[in-house]
Amino acid sequence: MSKPVVAIVGRPNVGKSTLFNALAGGMISIVKDTPGVTRDRIYADVSWLDREFTLIDTGGIEPESKDIILSQMREQAQIAIDTADVIMFLTDVRQGLVDADSKVADMLRRSSKPVLLVVNKVDNFEKFMPDVYEFYNLGIGEPYPISSASRLGLGDMLDELVQYFPEGTQEEEEDERPRVAIIGKPNVGKSSIINKLLGEQRVIVSDVAGTTRDAIDTDIVYNGKEYVFIDTAGLRRKSKIKEELERYSIIRAVSAVERSDVVLMVIDAVEGVTEQDAKIAGIAHERGKGMIIVVNKWDAIEKNDKTMREYEKEVRRVLSFMPYAEIMYVSAQTGQRLVKLYDMIDMVIENQSLRVATGVLNEIMMEAVAMQQPPSDKGKRLKLYYITQVAVKPPTFVIFVNDRELMHFSYTRYLENKIREAFGFRGTSLKFFIRERKEKGR
Repeated sequence: MSKPVVAIVGRPNVGKSTLFNALAGGMISIVKDTPGVTRDRIYADVSWLDREFTLIDTGGIEPESKDIILSQMREQAQIAIDTADVIMFLTDVRQGLVDADSKVADMLRRSSKPVLLVVNKVDNFEKFMPDVYEFYNLGIGEPYPISSASRLGLGDMLDELVQYFPEGTQEEEEDERPRVAIIGKPNVGKSSIINKLLGEQRVIVSDVAGTTRDAIDTDIVYNGKEYVFIDTAGLRRKSKIKEELERYSIIRAVSAVERSDVVLMVIDAVEGVTEQDAKIAGIAHERGKGMIIVVNKWDAIEKNDKTMREYEKEVRRVLSFMPYAEIMYVSAQTGQRLVKLYDMIDMVIENQSLRVATGVLNEIMMEAVAMQQPPSDKGKRLKLYYITQVAVKPPTFVIFVNDRELMHFSYTRYLENKIREAFGFRGTSLKFFIRERKEKGR
């Protein structure tokens, strides 16, 4: 089941970005004392106790502003509201209850989404509590007093927030259909690929970048097996964005990737692989999803016997952080090689779910150690005791050693390569955790 999405909304300058940073654990949003500094939402994965969720920081809502930027921020916030499972409505105790808060409250009431009312800047509970009670007048429930800057009251607020998360239904848990997210920049042919596989014009296809604003689920049956394809809005470099709403597509991609088993990263063969492609692919890589790089419009490329090799070299260079990803060259226009995607998807899902017996893993590790001595520092040598696989999707391993500090990432990479040589694991990342175990007898 995907993580719940929580959007922080409210008027400009009530402290949304400060709260976002406090919960996300770092200075991610720009924080400045001028209304309208947070122009586009930024997302972060947050966990509280045993619950995880994706948090969205939005631009402030100014309900009746004529200012273009503020009115666009209102539209952004509206999309955040539409996408979120729960809305955190932030107000400011020092400014008190203002008319604009009531208008935002009306907007939230119409959304029919669960709303948690939070009153910020309560640095002294005894002094400000009478002012907090005034916010009951909004008619959207109990106000929770906090101070984002001083990090007061956040625990009680989060305890209440997780109560609103949707429970995973039994059906969702039993849905074993492969879920495939299609991501990439606008206009690289994501919707065209789905339409060709589907054989009908189901998703709007247009030369206008950003036609697909929502993540759209499409069920496709091939050879008696059902697949769910999730098409996302195209992601585009910030400097090129004319329309404010397109900035929001990164959130859509995050939630689509979150719900998927395998990600198809679509690249325009004519344009070539770009740094923006690397940023988009990073969303899936960070989440340990199965990965297939789909080079579309391959029919539009003039080829010789070296073309594919040179193209792959460039893709591998730009996407160097994911050498495990499979690459396919297709054409949505002609249908070239598209049906081979199904075999590739099945293979990657199989590798994502592959479990290796502990005994076999330890044999591979001991052989690798014999071939290449572990690193040492100041006369102390790294000793590897034991390796075991603890999870799948992605395959996750724990290695027990005498000293974590000595386990250089290059040696972890060396072991990963040895495991891949033995078992392939094509199309899936592998995760490694290093644990320290004291030597016996000490």
